[in-house]
Order: sequence, then structure tokens, then C-alpha cells
Amino acid sequence: MSIKHCEQHKECERQRRYRRCCAVIFAIILLLLLIVLIVWLVLRPTKPHFYLNDLTVVCLNVTTGGAANSYYYSNLAVTMQATLAARNSNERVGIYFDRADVYAEYKGLRITVPTSLPPVYQGHPDLTVWSPFLSGNNVQLPPNLAVSITQDETAGYLLVTVRVDGWIRFKAGAFITSSYHLRVRCPALLVVNDGRGSYGSNSGGGAGYFRFQRAAACVVDI
Repeated sequence: MSIKHCEQHKECERQRRYRRCCAVIFAIILLLLLIVLIVWLVLRPTKPHFYLNDLTVVCLNVTTGGAANSYYYSNLAVTMQATLAARNSNERVGIYFDRADVYAEYKGLRITVPTSLPPVYQGHPDLTVWSPFLSGNNVQLPPNLAVSITQDETAGYLLVTVRVDGWIRFKAGAFITSSYHLRVRCPALLVVNDGRGSYGSNSGGGAGYFRFQRAAACVVDI
């Protein structure tokens, strides 16, 4: 056998070993992915359920501001306390709430700064309740929103949205998933002066001027 033939034979053998190693590694990865998929399908983790149980308005005042970019704007000062509840409805899956910020919106405009919630782990069927304070000072309102919020208050009903933005992970046994982006939207209907609005006998605000209408189910997206 010539030297050239032996070298070709050794090269072919190395290529066969390389292909076998690649095939084994690929099979192991495929098996691990299949196991993860089967566990995931068997456990079927679901999204946590959120509820807005209360929204207490401490103050909500609109004042005339000044001119900017050729139009007049108003300032909003608001302080409120939200009572949020989250329940893990999974039977065999826990949930890590690694980070979550809460803030309030009015018709798409953020009117409070984000308030961070403490991290928590939820087993089944744990229920976690938070009561963060939400506040915003000198929030600039465009003319259309300043008019809208005044009209809503006059009509006796004001709709705001409490939002949660954060990251969660699911835990099944020793298996922990990567992070999922949590987005929660909770509508909050506030009755102004028992529905009489700003023209009622309690005009000007005060205790009970804004009253949360009812507990509301929240829309949860992951």
C-alpha cells in the first residue's frame, strides 16, 4: 500500500469520526429539547391572573401651565394608591416575579412615574397583594387631554388605566425558564362626586370625591 493511499485512508477515517461525533451531539441536543417540550406540554404553564381591587385617589388637580411649541398646556398633579393582586393558577409550576413596575395612564399618556414592586416567588396557588403609591407632579397635558379630563370630571366618570410592566420566569421542578416580558393592563373607572361630577354639592374635591367603581379583571400579556 502506498503512502499516499494510507494518508487518504486516515483522512477518511477522521472524517467519519467527526461525522459520528456531530451526529451524537446533535442527537443529544435534540433529545434534551424534546424532553423540555414534553415537560412543557404536560405542565402547560399559564399566565398569572391580575386583579385591581382598589384605586384610592389622594389628589388629582389640573392647573394652567404655559405655552410650549405654539400651544398652551396644563399641568397635572396626581397621587393615588393602587391595590393589585396576582394569583398563580398553575398546579405544578411556580412563578418568579423578578421585576415589575406599576404606573397609571390616562388615554395613553403616562401620568405617574413607575413604582417598583418587590420581587417575589409564587407557588401554587399563592396570592400576592401589592399596594403601591403612584404619583406624578407637573405632568404636562396636551390641550386635548386637558379638556378631556375636565369634561370627564364634569360628567362624573373618569377612566384611568393601571399598568404593570416587568419580567417573570416559570419554575417546574428543577427546570427554570428564561425571562418573559410581562405586560398587564387594568382599567379603573372612577366615579366623581357620586356620579354628579364637578357640578355637584361636593365640587372641589375632598375625601370620597373620586371613588373606585368596582374590582376589575386585568388583561395580561406575555
